[in-house]
Amino acid sequence: MLKKSYTATGKKCRVTFHYPNHEQVASAALAGEFNGWSVTETPMHLLKTGVLSISVTLDAGREYAFRYVLNGQHWVNDPEADKYVRNEFGEENSVVVV
Repeated sequence: MLKKSYTATGKKCRVTFHYPNHEQVASAALAGEFNGWSVTETPMHLLKTGVLSISVTLDAGREYAFRYVLNGQHWVNDPEADKYVRNEFGEENSVVVV
């Protein structure tokens, strides 16, 4: 699930990414265009509800491709992304529109 909260000026948007931890993974990260697809820069946090979560502030008026990286190697999409785009590996990336 993607939760969006815009600043008063509308130039920035704080996006909270949620991913259900059905796989009971040991670690998860958010990788995307906004962090150079780093698998370590944006680690997700396990909430008491069992959901993995992280919030990032993004420039509004753009679209950003992203994926979740589970246990440092398994790349998955957000089932509730705004849309999906094909990537250079023949797979799809999730996209958040802000």
